[in-house]
Amino acid sequence: MKLRFLLLACALAFGPLAAQAQAGIYFNPIVSRVSNSTPDSGPFAFLGQNGTSGIFGGVEFGGYYDFIHQPKFDAGIDFHDAIQHGNSASLNSFVMGARIAAHPMAFGLKPYAMVSAGGGRTSSPLNPVHATKLEVVGTVGLDKRLNRHIDWRLVEIGYGSLTTVNSSLYGGSTPVPAARLLNFVTGFVLHVP
Repeated sequence: MKLRFLLLACALAFGPLAAQAQAGIYFNPIVSRVSNSTPDSGPFAFLGQNGTSGIFGGVEFGGYYDFIHQPKFDAGIDFHDAIQHGNSASLNSFVMGARIAAHPMAFGLKPYAMVSAGGGRTSSPLNPVHATKLEVVGTVGLDKRLNRHIDWRLVEIGYGSLTTVNSSLYGGSTPVPAARLLNFVTGFVLHVP
């Protein structure tokens, strides 16, 4: 019974915010450069035997929900899942975080930034074992408004870190630090007023 009153109170408190909220969904291609300063030579090497970098590609899908509206910017949350493959290895990232976006400026351009955290699941090309570890990503991007419902995501660049599956997680003698991720995304965003 108390939970119902709490939910009702939250709905009444956040109702005016939700009435002005804007949401967007996207399904776009992603390319990432994954690099590490220490090569892994064991049977769980994510970047292959003695590899220190690799290019991964796939799709990213997700959405955002802006519930704070100010004269010059909107803010809210963003969540997305990226499924990528490269060199017979796989990387699946699910992250959520805070998003801030400027209102459309000259030529309909809308810059935005995000800070996200979540889980990254990786598997090696040499072994089917996988590992899920904390992933942290900072992202900046630029959208161009095409019409009321569609934005063109000109570019999105993300930089983050993730401890990938590696031999040191399974008893290897050489410690392998977290890998660095450099992500590039382009495509379209469907937003709902």
